[in-house]
Amino acid sequence: MEIIEARPGETILLLGNEAITRGALEAGVDFATTYPGTPSSEIADTFSKIARYLKKKGKDVPFYFEYSTNEKVALEISAAASLSGLRSLTCMKHVGLNVASDAFMTFMYVGCKGGNLIITADDPGCHSSQNEQDNRYYALFGNAPMLEPSNPQEAKDMTKEGFEISEKLGLPLILRTTTRVSHTRGPVKIEEIKESKKKGRFEKNPFMVTVPSVARARHPVLLEKMKEAEKLSEKSRFNRIIENGGGVGIVASGISVGYALDAVNILGIDADILKLGFTNPLPRDLCRKFLEEHKKIIVLEELEPILEEKLKTIAFDSGIKVEIYGKGSGHFSRLYEYNLDIVVSGISKILGVKNPLPDGGKTDLKLPSRPPVMCPGCPHRASYYSAKKVAPKDTIYPTDIGCYTLGRSPPLEMADVLLCMGSNAGMACGFARATDQKIISFMGDSTFFHAGLPAIVDAVHHNHDCVITILDNRTTAMTGHQPHPGSELTGMGEKARALDIEDVVRGLGIEHVETVDPTNLKETEEAFKRALDFKGPAVVICKHPCILLEIRDKRKRGEKIPIYQIDLDKCRHCNICILKFGCPAFYFDKDKNVRINEELCNGCGVCTQVCPFNAIEKVGEKR
Repeated sequence: MEIIEARPGETILLLGNEAITRGALEAGVDFATTYPGTPSSEIADTFSKIARYLKKKGKDVPFYFEYSTNEKVALEISAAASLSGLRSLTCMKHVGLNVASDAFMTFMYVGCKGGNLIITADDPGCHSSQNEQDNRYYALFGNAPMLEPSNPQEAKDMTKEGFEISEKLGLPLILRTTTRVSHTRGPVKIEEIKESKKKGRFEKNPFMVTVPSVARARHPVLLEKMKEAEKLSEKSRFNRIIENGGGVGIVASGISVGYALDAVNILGIDADILKLGFTNPLPRDLCRKFLEEHKKIIVLEELEPILEEKLKTIAFDSGIKVEIYGKGSGHFSRLYEYNLDIVVSGISKILGVKNPLPDGGKTDLKLPSRPPVMCPGCPHRASYYSAKKVAPKDTIYPTDIGCYTLGRSPPLEMADVLLCMGSNAGMACGFARATDQKIISFMGDSTFFHAGLPAIVDAVHHNHDCVITILDNRTTAMTGHQPHPGSELTGMGEKARALDIEDVVRGLGIEHVETVDPTNLKETEEAFKRALDFKGPAVVICKHPCILLEIRDKRKRGEKIPIYQIDLDKCRHCNICILKFGCPAFYFDKDKNVRINEELCNGCGVCTQVCPFNAIEKVGEKR
């Protein structure tokens, strides 16, 4: 693996996320934990690949890594390692910090011993998320020092130096990335990997037990540490001025730094750029000096106007007369992620210069819509199809985070409401009391372990009349097939005890539980019928591997994939396969006949049970 075998001094191409992993290794990281979530997934996946690679080579793995049950547990494990004097990190997507926030807020009071990094990957534009919250607010909310890389090289450097800053301050540190930084591939200079400690020692201290009297004593200590953090921010190499001359100053952080540099060149303007990488606490003296030296300030930051408002406050408090442009002036939006067209357009309007981009960066070209869909052969489609066939028309379908969220799309339309991980079952309980409608909720197996258990307990205790469906495809599919507590291997490639979902559900007190293979439509329909007829909470577990894993395993065994086609002599053009089942492998040809695309079909064969005229048949095999 190049990421660990590259020699110091070499430059290799890495994703921003991979660079974070490399930076952690160079810092001598001992512990890494996560609950997978895009755009952060590759950080942990790289740790997992390295661990399995080294084990296969018979070499010692210098760190401990795990895919934890959820983000809160991941942070708690990482915190314990840090309090034992080990360097540790936790990585998650932005909404994962919501889950971990209870531990996070008090962890800041307790502080750390070994360096601790909390990596949050924000998702401006909601590419793979249910919201686009700006987690810089968590740094302000929790009084946490924060670094923001603008490219893969900085992602590695900030990770490495972040551990040192964390240890100097005795505070966990937030490393905040965004989708474009996480998924940009760029050149990264490699340095020595520091030897890890592997084992630490916990020294007892009554000021780690945050009863109210301790919390009151620790809060002022935290605030004093943040004053020390501001001194480090003032001197940090990650905060610097890129001088180009002129009376215009641009302040930028994260990926916006790259857009600012390109925009200055494209517009041919003279503008100094204050590049901020250590953004909490803000280097107030450096910012004040920059404001004093420029007549106009343009602030580039995605999502919320956090830097902009802080700069306005500094200018007001210091009596500096300067024009500050950004979101408040209406030139940039609080919505979505930026791109070069947006930045060039905004700066050109502020400065009154011509936008040299074709049509001002605008285009009438409309790309065809290509919404995400469940894969051909996905077992979730069969589960949804079966449930819909037997459920009353006004049934409510609370859903959850995962591949199965795509069940909201036509023709299935089996998702009515979604809040967060685990919300399906909690909302099912609420709807069961608030309405007289039937309820069938859906969650995945990884979601079940992550956040589904408490709501099932609530359903049992209060006897809520609802059907809770667990779609068990044997993996955490949407984020890259990572293991979970129902898997037989850990992220380190070690054998693990796999928790049986049906055993867990019965242990929680659910009386009516059935496990079915959803690719058997009749069996699945009957299971949903019985669950709907049961008075009280019922659970249906639809258990079948993700089709991508199933095909992978078949190929490893040398098995062939069946090929299915439509017998046009038998087809009666009812179009159920397209209009109700909705597998994307089906299509209409130019004569309006239904066909199956052999390149898309994954050979699951479920469609043969859907066709009422037996017009779908196996015609061969492919590798």
